[in-house]
Amino acid sequence: MKIKENLHPRNKHRTSYDIKKLLRFVPQLKEFVKKTPSGEESLDWTSPEAVFFLNKALILCYYKLENWSVPKGFLCPPVPGRADYIHYAADLLASVNEDRVPKGRSIRVLDLGVGANCIFPIIGVAEYGWRFVGAELNPVAFKSAKGIAAFNKTLQRNVEIRMQKAAGVYLHNIIRPNDYFDLLVCNPPFYKSEEEADQHAMRKIKNLSKGKNNSKIMNFGGEEHELITEQGEFGFINGLIEESALYPTRVFWYTTLVSNAKHLSQFYKKLKDNKVQVYKTIEMKQGNKISRILAWTFLKPKEQKKWNFEA
Repeated sequence: MKIKENLHPRNKHRTSYDIKKLLRFVPQLKEFVKKTPSGEESLDWTSPEAVFFLNKALILCYYKLENWSVPKGFLCPPVPGRADYIHYAADLLASVNEDRVPKGRSIRVLDLGVGANCIFPIIGVAEYGWRFVGAELNPVAFKSAKGIAAFNKTLQRNVEIRMQKAAGVYLHNIIRPNDYFDLLVCNPPFYKSEEEADQHAMRKIKNLSKGKNNSKIMNFGGEEHELITEQGEFGFINGLIEESALYPTRVFWYTTLVSNAKHLSQFYKKLKDNKVQVYKTIEMKQGNKISRILAWTFLKPKEQKKWNFEA
């Protein structure tokens, strides 16, 4: 099997998909299997249903879940890419823990915008045994994530879903008086408007279908709140940086996905203005797509050394 060298070395999805194995978990996937000119089995990547059933199969097969779904129209996460984020975040923790990835329930992770799919907790619990708090603003997504956590045995003791009742804030109402987190993860909304999201979808589908399909349907789905915010990715992450400065010692590593590299220089300035001690960017590549994780900490070197990952 061909190795996907760009994915993290610990990513379970570095080889091509074992379609026959995945069909045992989600038989509905069979409808979307097709033969390539070379005779290999592949999927119709322009179909939202195919993408959903593939990622459901990956979740059930590799991450110890009994059941998983998302409400119609909500974001279906690309599992290999989300797994990459978790593995690189684990390396980030290792960088301040004598090069050892800390594992087990003593590690607490805050997932800001856990979404209806609950994907970061699913992967983090299965791979490293971490505990998660998932924050969610949308009531339907909140109910879905809470259901996934409640109905899968591996998640029941390790995942708590909290409702964010105030729009426009990030950590307020979520971080409680006695909370400390080793890590924060976030997949922010990327677009300023529905028009911008549609334009991106059209480009993506055109590339996948080699110009034969003009549909603007997003093959990964996504409700408006998951994809669109008033100021786009730039405004969202700027707001998160500002609010993180109010909780400088409650989270060791703040991290977020950044889609647009052009924003990074402005984010760096914002971090400096808020007296961040260390910040870094971790680049990830899945196929033709390049994304990156922006990470920062307010902890001074002495505070970092005192942080107890075993507590």
